[in-house]
Parts: sequence; C-alpha cells; structure tokens
Amino acid sequence: MALPRVAPVAVVAGLLLSLGVGLTLLPNRWRLRESAAVPTTQLAAEQQKLKDASELAPPLQPLWDALALAPQPGGLRNIDQEMLLQQLRAADAAWIPTAERFPDGSTRYHYQRRAGEPQLSLAEIRHKMANPPSFDAEQAAIRDLIEVLIQAGVQIELAPPRKSGAAAEWDPQVRTLRIKPRVIASGSTEFAEVLNHEAIHVAQSCSNGGVRAMPGLLGLSRDLPPHLDAVLGDAVYLSASPQMKELEKEAYANQKWLDLGLRLVRQHCGLAAPPSGGGGSLAGAS
Repeated sequence: MALPRVAPVAVVAGLLLSLGVGLTLLPNRWRLRESAAVPTTQLAAEQQKLKDASELAPPLQPLWDALALAPQPGGLRNIDQEMLLQQLRAADAAWIPTAERFPDGSTRYHYQRRAGEPQLSLAEIRHKMANPPSFDAEQAAIRDLIEVLIQAGVQIELAPPRKSGAAAEWDPQVRTLRIKPRVIASGSTEFAEVLNHEAIHVAQSCSNGGVRAMPGLLGLSRDLPPHLDAVLGDAVYLSASPQMKELEKEAYANQKWLDLGLRLVRQHCGLAAPPSGGGGSLAGAS
C-alpha cells in the first residue's frame, strides 16, 4: 500500500539585529506658573529658591544610569497563556494518523511527519492511532520557558516578526521576542522548539553583557542535523553576516533540547536555579 508523504516545512526563527530602536528618558522639570498677579520680585524670589534647591539636589544622571541597569519586568503581549496551550493541544491532534475508509472496503491512512523523520510503516501508523502521542513534556517546556524568559525581563509577543519570512525573532534592543501566530497551528512540539531557539538567543545576549546586548556565541555545538543543513540558505538569511549565521547555527543545532534554553537563560541572565533538579551539565555543549 502506498502511503502519502507530507513534505516537511522548515520553521525559520532567528535574531533581529538590524533595527535601531531608541529609548529616551525625559528628566523631571520644575514647573512655575507665571501670573500677572504675581509681583516680579516675588517671582524672582521663587525662581531663586528653585535654583538653590536644584543645586542642593543630587545629580540626576546616576539615577538614570541606575534605572537603565535595573532589571526591567518581562511579560506576555497578545498572549493568554492558558488559551495558547489549549490552542496548541488542539493543533496536536493533527499529528495523530487518521484512516479514510472507502465503499469498496479499502482504507487510506493520512499522517504528518516532521522534517528529518522517516516514513512510517503501516504497522507503525496503526500503533500510533491506537496509542496517540502525548505532548505533555512539550507543554511543560513551554510553560517553563515562558516563566524563565519573563523573569529575565523578556517581553514575549504573539505577533508577526519584523523580519519577513521568519517564524520568530529575538529583538534585544527592546527585550522583545516575537512569535508568528501561525506557529501555533504546527502544534506543541514546533512551538516549543521555536521558543527554545529564541531562548538560546536570549542567553547569547545575556552572556555578552545583558539581555539588551548583541548576542555572542555560548560555545555550544554548531553541528546541524541533516534536515537543517540548508536552513541558513533560506532567503531570510541572505543578508545575514557570518557572525549572525554562526549564532543561528548554535541555536538551530540545540533547539530540540527543550530543557537547554531554560538552563542557559538561568545561567547567563543571572537567575536563581530552581530549588531542586536544576543541576547537571548542559546538553549539546561541545
């Protein structure tokens, strides 16, 4: 029996480093209402008091510096976490094979396979139908990644990436991780890997000076699995620098290790380790 093949589609994620986004802090201003009813001498006296007070006050620049260095709150934008997980569970159903029966008694089986996965035999298809895969581990990884990224000060946004063609992107200048809404339709496994890929980029930033810093290599393996060999030849990476491509290699080579991004963000972004079970060596390290 000929089994249908589903052509795998690579999910492209990455960095957004070309945008120059600035943040301007406006200093407080003393305000003095001028009125025709206020004598000039009184107005001058009030202005002198304000001048004296400003000279005695501590300089404002250290305050701005402290605010810039202080950890900024992370959060979710356009995302209800429980609704997201529910939608992913619904999308996961598409990964369970189905049988189409015809009047003549024959049966056609439909199933999807991911890039790099072998074609299933009839026995494997039937086994998968009788024993549907669980995506509990992927859902737990998504929860944990969201939590640790928020703790690191990252804003996670369900919105089209600025970079055309990307499934997701990390924009360190504004501490924002954008994920294309259509990634949800691919299910929990793909969403978890995309989120983990971007978490690795966040750790690359933290290791290079802070969550707003340009990412730097972490020293992990950059050996891509065969099905990802051509991913950096995608149009979205045509203008990428050699350094950016190496950063992407590091993220792609390790994105399947769903606990890795979690531990890397904790390690490099200065977060406390979990009470128990948080030790161990980093998977994928070279």
